[in-house]
Amino acid sequence: MNCELMHERIVLAAYGELPDERAHELERHLTGCPDCHRERAELLALKDLADAHPVEEPTANLVARARMRLEEALDALPPKRWYERLGQRITNNFANLQAAPVAACLLLLVGAGAGGLGGYHLAQRHAAQRAAVAPAIAATRPEPVQAGIAPAEVASISSIVRQPNSDVVEVRYSQVVPQRIEGSLDDPAIRQLLMLASEDGGSAGLRDDSVGLLAAECRTGHGCQAAGIRDALMVALRYDKNAEVRRKALEGLEPYVSEDMRVRDAVLEALLNDGDARIRTAAISLLEPVEADTSVRQVLSSVANSDRNPQIRTVSRQVLSRVPEIQ
Repeated sequence: MNCELMHERIVLAAYGELPDERAHELERHLTGCPDCHRERAELLALKDLADAHPVEEPTANLVARARMRLEEALDALPPKRWYERLGQRITNNFANLQAAPVAACLLLLVGAGAGGLGGYHLAQRHAAQRAAVAPAIAATRPEPVQAGIAPAEVASISSIVRQPNSDVVEVRYSQVVPQRIEGSLDDPAIRQLLMLASEDGGSAGLRDDSVGLLAAECRTGHGCQAAGIRDALMVALRYDKNAEVRRKALEGLEPYVSEDMRVRDAVLEALLNDGDARIRTAAISLLEPVEADTSVRQVLSSVANSDRNPQIRTVSRQVLSRVPEIQ
């Protein structure tokens, strides 16, 4: 049976959302597929780890930046004509239309057409409003800011340069026009810009520079607070596509594995999911000081028994062997 389909069913089954007949098919598949069986074991271990801690709400700054980026991405899309939107809606709902009664099909078609036309006019009006207020916003923006930079005011960050043998960092960023700021790594404005740069999806070089500086600050114990630099490093470790950026983020989090449960969870996720074996091996080393923790033991046991990488399995078993009571 298709393993890709089984991967979807493994997730549904883990959260109790898979129908009984599909669950039986999944169990039969797992008995003959070691890869899928291993994936389910890893997913269940990760689920148990996640269930052990409450879900935290995203910060206001993160929500604001996400909304800003979403609006910019939507505005960058070329507007579609109403009949193009109608065609797309019909295509997306074709499977449902085949199974629906005739009356429901007609109702869905009418609703899709009306929604597409209304959405087109709404998008046009929204674009016109943004174009009208843009000059006013540009006219009210201040000169280069030295402190308290609002994330919504930063359009992009173009470069990060640290002066040799100094803690002074120059960050060039753009609002309506290019801006620059210079200050110590302890400067809140510099730190805020570095955290924004760590999320710049368009430049791996900027992310590498910013995460490297933030990680160095954490390793030296210079104000690496949980709600700030530490959060930025955890985001980079979890989601950055560049392995070198993830490696630097992992190094910066090392001093906080023992004291911060959220950092520990991020490192465990890297051990389970990262695509780079070097990062996973480094994550195991970082977890050694807390190897007796229940969550750590559970993940290490799962990796030691079922991971496809023999080196990762061996290192995990070596760590587990140092704690006799969990054998």
